Amino acid sequence: MFEIIAAMGVVLAIAIAIVLILAATKPNTFSVQRAALVNAPPEKIFPLINDFHKWANWSPYEHKDPAMKRTYSGAARGKGAIYAWEGDKNVGKGRMEILEASAPSKVVIKLDFFTPFEAHNTAEFTMLPQEDATRVAWRMHGPASFMARIMHVFINIDKMVGKDFEVGLASLKRLAEK
Repeated sequence: MFEIIAAMGVVLAIAIAIVLILAATKPNTFSVQRAALVNAPPEKIFPLINDFHKWANWSPYEHKDPAMKRTYSGAARGKGAIYAWEGDKNVGKGRMEILEASAPSKVVIKLDFFTPFEAHNTAEFTMLPQEDATRVAWRMHGPASFMARIMHVFINIDKMVGKDFEVGLASLKRLAEK
C-alpha cells in the first residue's frame, strides 16, 4: 500500500513540475484582438464606445448577469468616465476608466478586475475608415502574472475572450448600421 501512495506522490510531483515548467515558458504579457468591418462612419460608432451608458446596447458582458449592479462616475463620457460593476461569478467585480478618447478614431480604457481574479489591463478600440465602412478593432492587453500563466496552460485566453469580442463587435455593427 505504501508503494502505491509513494508512486502516486511521485506522479503528482512530476505533473506539478510539468505544469510549472510549461507556465514558465508562457509570455509575461498577453493580447487578445478582434476586428469587424462596420458599414457606418467612425463618427457614428465612436459615441457608442465612448459613453459607458451605451454599452448596455452592445457589450456581451452586459447580459451575462441580468442582476449585475452598475455605477457610473467621473465624466459623463470620454476621458475620465468611469464604469464599475459587481455581479455573479460570470462577470465578477471590476472597474473601467476611459484614459483617452480621440474622436472619432480611438478609445483607450484602463480595465481593472477585482474578482473572481485580480488583473489590470488595457482595452483599446480603434476605428479606421476603409472606403464606405469602418474597421473597428477591439484589443485587450496587459501583464500575465505567473499565476495567470499557470491558468494559460489550461485555458486559451485568446479563444475565451476572443469569442466575447466577436459577439460584441457583431452587436456594435448591428447597432451602428441601423
